[in-house]
Amino acid sequence: MTDETRTAPHGLHHVTAIATDPQRNVDFYTTVLGLRLVKTTVNFDDPTTYHLYYGDEAGRPSTILTFFPWRDVPRGRQGTGLTTATAFSIPPESLGWWQSRLSGLDVEVVDPPRDRAAGGDDEEVLTFRDPDGLVIDLVASPGDTRSGWDGVADVPTEHAVRGLHSVTLTERDLDPTASMLTGLLGMDAEGGADRSRFAMARESGAVLDVAAATDAPEGLQAGGTVHHVAFRAPDGATQERWRDQLVEAGLEVTPILDRQYFTSIYFREPGGVLFEIATDQPGFDVDEPLLELGRHLKLPPWLEPTREQIERSLPPLRLGGEPVDGTT
Repeated sequence: MTDETRTAPHGLHHVTAIATDPQRNVDFYTTVLGLRLVKTTVNFDDPTTYHLYYGDEAGRPSTILTFFPWRDVPRGRQGTGLTTATAFSIPPESLGWWQSRLSGLDVEVVDPPRDRAAGGDDEEVLTFRDPDGLVIDLVASPGDTRSGWDGVADVPTEHAVRGLHSVTLTERDLDPTASMLTGLLGMDAEGGADRSRFAMARESGAVLDVAAATDAPEGLQAGGTVHHVAFRAPDGATQERWRDQLVEAGLEVTPILDRQYFTSIYFREPGGVLFEIATDQPGFDVDEPLLELGRHLKLPPWLEPTREQIERSLPPLRLGGEPVDGTT
């Protein structure tokens, strides 16, 4: 992939964060934020813990937030070298509704709706923390036509979360990260007063912000922080070309790994944030019907022989008051 043919990733694929209690995590993201639990599986590298995926009805790329809930993990610390905020898109007229909802449910609201300069424009943002301290932004996004998930009775369709909007990286030194994002990953740099914005595509869920914080402490990746950020590759051939290009540039890149619902490669940007490039296919209905997503503990074929031991190692999990099959 030469400089002339290089294109940016198609947008954000998913964000993966670290939680503690899996049941509390499910309750918060399905009932408070109104996302759908689209897959209940395990961390393929540590099958003694869950890997929980949330998104829209089908878990489409650019709507997905996932968690590794390690029950004994300590609280992390926001700071440089981390992804310090994950933003979801909501309709512009919904900010007040969400502020009232979060306050009524005793969710820690960090900042009420406010204007924030980003990409040369002002956008309205509401910021809160989940039960583990993960920073979530709700961004008023008038151009987002995605429908989100309408399966939560007390989150009306007109106020539903649409999908990922952006992520924010906090870096001690902006320039090396900016050089990678624009030069190696082909993103477009846009203006901003207190942050630099990088756009991947002219569609929703395709924005990355970098905030320079020269005096901030180094972040500690643990509970309530982001583990990694994944970008979209439309297919395996494109992913292979990205891997070749990254290796050619001198980066340490993993082999292509089978994650059952997509394939992945991983590498780090200069500030230390772990990046992933994941394929759009095959998707979350590859091993269970669309209507049943999230309601069964699903394991990849190579872990099925140890299912009994894995199930014994996991705490019970309930979704909508009903046990998740395979977790009791």
